[in-house]
Amino acid sequence: MLPLRTSDQQSAPLLRFPNRNNMNRRDWSLGEWLLLLPVGTAGLFFIYGHEWLSDLSNPVRLSAVLGWLLLVIILSAFAVLRHAEHLAARLGEPMGTVILTLSVTGIEVMMITAFMYTGSGNASLARDAMFAVVMIVLNGMVGLSLLLGGLRYHEQTYNLQGANAFLAVIVPLAVLGLVMPSYTISSPGPTYSAHQSIFLIVMSVGLYGVFLAIQNLRHRDYFVAPRSQGKRKAALLQLHEPSSRASVWFHTLLLIAYLLPLVVLSEHVAVPIDYTLRRWHAPPALGGVLVAVLVLAPESLGSVRAALANQLQRSVNILLGSVLASISLTIPAVLAIGFFTGSTIILGLDTVDTILLMLTFVISMLTFAVRRTNVLLGAVHLLLFLAYLMLIFEK
Repeated sequence: MLPLRTSDQQSAPLLRFPNRNNMNRRDWSLGEWLLLLPVGTAGLFFIYGHEWLSDLSNPVRLSAVLGWLLLVIILSAFAVLRHAEHLAARLGEPMGTVILTLSVTGIEVMMITAFMYTGSGNASLARDAMFAVVMIVLNGMVGLSLLLGGLRYHEQTYNLQGANAFLAVIVPLAVLGLVMPSYTISSPGPTYSAHQSIFLIVMSVGLYGVFLAIQNLRHRDYFVAPRSQGKRKAALLQLHEPSSRASVWFHTLLLIAYLLPLVVLSEHVAVPIDYTLRRWHAPPALGGVLVAVLVLAPESLGSVRAALANQLQRSVNILLGSVLASISLTIPAVLAIGFFTGSTIILGLDTVDTILLMLTFVISMLTFAVRRTNVLLGAVHLLLFLAYLMLIFEK
């Protein structure tokens, strides 16, 4: 066996990861048994949930119920990630990350809806959750991915055109959805009038549809890794892609099977979380952060793993795709729910959060203005994320 060249030594650690082809039977057996947990939990809470959640004054009971529900939701979310990764391996990029981001956005909409109409209700939860998604992803997860990737590989490359395409859609939709309502005068407070809401719904869904057509049809090459990385590195990176002999339909059906119980689980987990936040007099925005953390857990893991495997392009697709899907699909869904229920939906951010959002977009544009990333860029994003966390509790 010939020794590795100097240029290949940086990729050598990738060879230490086990090949998942040899673990298919064990993986699928575990995955099929794991499905019983969310299905069984959803069934139990559908039957006995009202009784179990009627009195949460006992701290032990509250902790047990909340811990059980959160564990099942997180495990289900990671199962969704696992099947989305297998679909990505079978269908190729960028379709794989599109499936993942759409699945996670569906979870987000279900949880936001459940939280909004649980307990005293929260008309601003959708705004807080979407703002949390932007801050957690564009600052926290982008910073962590760039930092860890930079520490291992010094510099990483990605397709600049794809990142710019993401930001070109994210920035105007975020400004129209989260900033502009604070300055319109057609309706009281940081809200949109009925006509403005309809326009935003049509524009958001339409623009996201155009983006998907660009991403998966006309300019698919914008969202794949640069060819200059070389064939040998591409072969090494394939070791990290999950492989399965199962069909696309098999993974699709299991992905849906893990999503369906979350409809029931989201409704019930909202009760103990809402009770805990009110009991401890926590800031209202913290509810949005909890929703964002729950739904972003699988994508966050996937993006960090991709960055550590020197697959920065996949990491960028996952992170920026989740922000875009959250803004362009969650806002229309929440506004539509508001129409049908006659509820007021607060979208506009306050001045402090608006400044932080604009600063995040400026730094993101600087970060994704060059093809190579390093540790410094990751550190800047992480510091902005810490500033966001601090401002939640004290503005």
